[in-house]
Amino acid sequence: MLEFLNEYISYIKLEKNLSENTLAAYSNDIRKFIRFIDSKGIDDLNDVSTLNLSEFIEKQKKRGLDSVTTARYISSLKGFFNFLSSNNYIQNNPIEKISSTKRSRKLPDVLSFNEINAILNSPDITNRLGLRDKALLELLYSSGLRCSEIINLKLNDLFFSDEVVRVFGKGAKQRIVPMGSSAIKWLQEYITSSRPLLQKRTKSESYVYLNNRGSKLSRMGLWKILNQHTKNAGVKKDVHPHTFRHSFATHLLEGGADLRAVQEMLGHSDISTTQIYTHIDRNYIKQVHRDHHPRG
Repeated sequence: MLEFLNEYISYIKLEKNLSENTLAAYSNDIRKFIRFIDSKGIDDLNDVSTLNLSEFIEKQKKRGLDSVTTARYISSLKGFFNFLSSNNYIQNNPIEKISSTKRSRKLPDVLSFNEINAILNSPDITNRLGLRDKALLELLYSSGLRCSEIINLKLNDLFFSDEVVRVFGKGAKQRIVPMGSSAIKWLQEYITSSRPLLQKRTKSESYVYLNNRGSKLSRMGLWKILNQHTKNAGVKKDVHPHTFRHSFATHLLEGGADLRAVQEMLGHSDISTTQIYTHIDRNYIKQVHRDHHPRG
């Protein structure tokens, strides 16, 4: 069964150009299902029934997974069994009778401008790691990059004179995103004064953000930096890299930015994904009404 899984993952990697994170998620979902049917004594995918699939999905729901994750499990299994069926590896396709879960749109947490400011002002810029953190946080808020995008940035992706950064997003899709003057200032200072002190010839390559050992900053490293400065700033919300991305998008839209422009900056292929950021708190909406309505 694992041979079929490996063949399927290789297939979607080539055909669908999915990100490594998405491939890993699909692979983990299907591996979990294979362990589940193995525990029931099923060692042939031809023997998998619709009931087995339903039991597995219900088991995941009972673990408290949200609708988005549940929908991903179903999508992973649908893709896998449709692949097996189309290649005649199985006689009947048990996934056909499984309906997709409707994903609920959870409104993302958003930081206020004052909270963002407090976090941005937290790093001690007199030392090399503090200066790195300042340049990192400024770019996160200025350009709304994903965690994977910012840690994989290279020096030749920064175009200071054009005030843009080149990003390779999901599925290796390239986009150009503006960066503000504050982010440019702190990035230039970090690259000039701090990065050379962190750099190690055999480890650093040309990655922008380096850890204390001179290697590329990891996803976990980014989370730790953000947690540290959120606590230092006295912000009580649960803040993660995507919180900065949510805040970036929401603040742009609150300021009157065009939805399609924000979609382009975020790298969303579908504008419906961007529309989740159009929630604006009611106090802001009421204030806009008071300020602009002729009988406000």
